[in-house]
Order: sequence, then C-alpha cells, then structure tokens
Amino acid sequence: MNNFADSASSFLHDRPDAAARQLAWAAFEAAGLPTTDDEVWRYAPLKELELGRFDVAVQPSNRPDSPFAAQLCERAGLVVRVVDGFCTSTGAPTDGVEVDIDESTGSLAGSTLLERYESDTFAILNTALAPATTLIRIADGVNVDKPIVVLNLSNSTSSFSRTQIQLGRGSSATVVEYFEGGADALVVPLSEYLIGDNAALQLITYQRLDQSAWHVARTTGFLRRDARLRQAVIGIGAHYNRSRNDAEMLDAGAENELRTTFLGSGRQVHDFRTHQLHIAPRTRSTLLSKGAVADESRSVYTGLIEIEKGAKRTDARQTNHNLLLSPAAHADSVPNLDIRENDVMCAHASSVGPLDELQRWYLESRGVSREDAERLMIQGFFYEMLANLPTELAELVERDVTSVLAAVNVVAP
Repeated sequence: MNNFADSASSFLHDRPDAAARQLAWAAFEAAGLPTTDDEVWRYAPLKELELGRFDVAVQPSNRPDSPFAAQLCERAGLVVRVVDGFCTSTGAPTDGVEVDIDESTGSLAGSTLLERYESDTFAILNTALAPATTLIRIADGVNVDKPIVVLNLSNSTSSFSRTQIQLGRGSSATVVEYFEGGADALVVPLSEYLIGDNAALQLITYQRLDQSAWHVARTTGFLRRDARLRQAVIGIGAHYNRSRNDAEMLDAGAENELRTTFLGSGRQVHDFRTHQLHIAPRTRSTLLSKGAVADESRSVYTGLIEIEKGAKRTDARQTNHNLLLSPAAHADSVPNLDIRENDVMCAHASSVGPLDELQRWYLESRGVSREDAERLMIQGFFYEMLANLPTELAELVERDVTSVLAAVNVVAP
C-alpha cells in the first residue's frame, strides 16, 4: 500500500481541514481493508484489490467528455462538473438553487462523516480523501423544472467524490449523478440527501465506468415529514460494482421508492445492498431490484427493511428479480426483514432464473428469430426500471442500455 499511502499523505498535508482528515485516515489505517470473513463482504473479490496500484490525485486532470455525457448535459438545466473528486464547475446561476464547495467533513445527519460511517471502511476513506463536498441546496418552495446533472469524471487512478443535496420545505427537483471513466481506477463516491418537509427529490444514479474500474459507492437519504425520494440506481460498468443505497424515514408520511438495476458481462461482479429504515409512523418504502448476468459474471443483492418500535402503519415492500443469461453466470439474493412493531404491512420476494422458454417459444412461433426474441425479452425485463425516468432522460438512457444489451452473449441453458 506504499504508493497509495504516500500519495494520500501528500494530499492530506495540504488540505485546509487536515486535522479532521488525519483522524479519518488513522481510522482507515487501523481498520484496514475488509476481508471476505466479514459477512457483508463475503461475495466481494477483495483478494484482487491492491491499493498500491492507485495514487491519490492532488488536482483534476482534463479529458474530453464522451458523446453520452455531452448529450446528457444538453438536456440539463444545470451541470455541476466533478473531475477526479474535485468540483471544477458549479454551472450557471439558477434561481433557487445554490451550489457550494464545502471543505468540512460534516454529515447531513448532524454528526461528522467519521461518526456516521465509522463501520464502513470505504466511506471512511472517502471522508479522508475526498477533496471537498459538492453541496447543492434547493430553497424552500422552489420547483426546479429541468434536471440537475452532477457529472462525475474519473481520469486518474483514484477518485473520491462527495455530494450532498438539500431540499427545502415544499421544493422539488430531479438530479442525475452520472459516472464515467475510471480505467484501472478506484472510484469511491459518497452521497447524502436531506429532503425537507413535503419536498420531493427524483434521483437517478447512472454508473458507466470502464470495465476495469473498482466502484464502491454509498448513498443515504434522510426524509422528513411527507418527504418523497424516488431513486433509480443503474449499474453497467466496473469490474467490481458495489452500491449501497440507504433511506431513513425520520418523520410521519415520508416515502421512499428505490429501483436498482444492473447488467453484468464478462467477469463483472455487481454487489447491491439496500437498507430502508422506518423510524416514524405511516411511512412507506417500495424497493424493486432487477438485473441480468451473462458470461461468467455474478450478482449479489442484499436488502434489509428495518422497522423501529413505534413506526406504526408502516408499509414496506422489497422485491428482487435476477436473470441468468449463461449457465456460468450466478446470482445471489438475500432479502431481510427486521420488524419491531406489530401494526405494519411488510413483504419481500426474490427470484433467480433463466429466460422463460415458453415466452421465447411464443415469440419464435410468431416469426421472430431466436436471437431477436431473446433481446426483446431482456429489453422488456429492463423496461420497467427505465420507464419511470424523466422524459428528458428516458430515451437517452434506454438507447444507451440497449446498445450494451446488443453486445451481451446470451447462452440458453
């Protein structure tokens, strides 16, 4: 770890909040990287992760945007550009929207990031090494018409971006966090969202990193009274793609809808973890995770619905479906419920299996070739996940996902 540790030491020395960062770095050194002996990391290919291959960037590097990123920005009302973890542009001024660069290491939960994520090694690493927090605030009562795009570009061998989004009372916005680049890189983003009373955030996280990247992400939503968080998480790239997405319903009437989807090929590993925590009464969460794995790729879904005592009349649902597109592909599904209140409604379901032979036969009997029938079935499987995207983005994302699907090799069992 010498190269990584040396470059981290050089980076930390020059930061204005070096003392707080040093505490986080010391916590990381004491904990070390997790191992597969830890249940929450048992499926991760951690033996392949060598920190010594990476350097901590001390400044952003320049590289042209991809055609997809350029088209995404054209559809945005505001573009915030983050390169190698550094916020390089806060975009044009927009009424009711404020974008700041915050040098502190505070969490939207009211504690420090180190206290908040003390058991998460990679979140601690982000606390130490993220250049700053990109903070987006939406004022009370402001409805942002066009999407805000946070463009995360990873050009160096490591990237630690941190984003925090605050919505004031009665406000609404659509935010897209897009990730690309990351060739042979370690990409560790950390995002938090605070949705105020009766506010609504539609959030799309689209990860299209290079197939050689290591991506370990964590997001947490904090929902106040009658707040609504509609979150879509789409993972296509990276060699190892780990995404943990949490939501905490803090006050009555809060509602979280989370949809996660992934497509695995080659030897990719997609590792999705979710945690919906219901603290207040009359809250609601709906989770749908759908993905497909081809070639020798694998996926892991681990979800937890947790309902605290007193969270009466909570309604929480959790569903996970997995398609196996090759006999060598593998998917694990681990849904969990932890309920400490009687007056609630909860459900969970999961499935793992290949394409339905009867559906394929039906399409072929109507003159559709076997290959086209398989593509149509896979596209239909993913359509439910993409149909709820904003109009400005749905066509663009669907076209991009379809292009990836076209390269996937389907092998019938």
